[in-house]
Amino acid sequence: MYSKDEAKLLRKEFWIVFARRCEIVPELRHKKKKWLLHDTGLNGIDLKFDVSRTEALVMIEVNSRLENRRLEIFETLQKYQKFLEEGFAEPLEWDICFVRESGQEVCRILTALPNVDFHRQNQWPDIFNFMIDNMLLLENNLMEIKDVLETELY
Repeated sequence: MYSKDEAKLLRKEFWIVFARRCEIVPELRHKKKKWLLHDTGLNGIDLKFDVSRTEALVMIEVNSRLENRRLEIFETLQKYQKFLEEGFAEPLEWDICFVRESGQEVCRILTALPNVDFHRQNQWPDIFNFMIDNMLLLENNLMEIKDVLETELY
């Protein structure tokens, strides 16, 4: 069991090691920026990684503070579900109302790797591979429909 400070340091080390791991991925070598994440160019739509004691997640998060706008974006993304899920072995999870620890409601479209614990460093390679492979796919799929989304949403 880790103390709060030890867990914080472990989390920081996890992300540092993950960044180093990303540096050796051929698909990321020539990119100016490794991951788009908050810089999708689509207002209210972010790409995110998350890891916990129970799972690792790769997701699109629709985070507009205006509920009507958030739902409009989510419904538009649902129209392109086939394109967003292309290449994934399993369908993505579509969560229209996820409440963050802060209390903010967001919509999420995600894939999860269950039964992993970032506290177990021996699981890090599997978590890193899951996160890299799935984010490359999700980011590419989202960027393929970006122009259409911009036309419909903005």
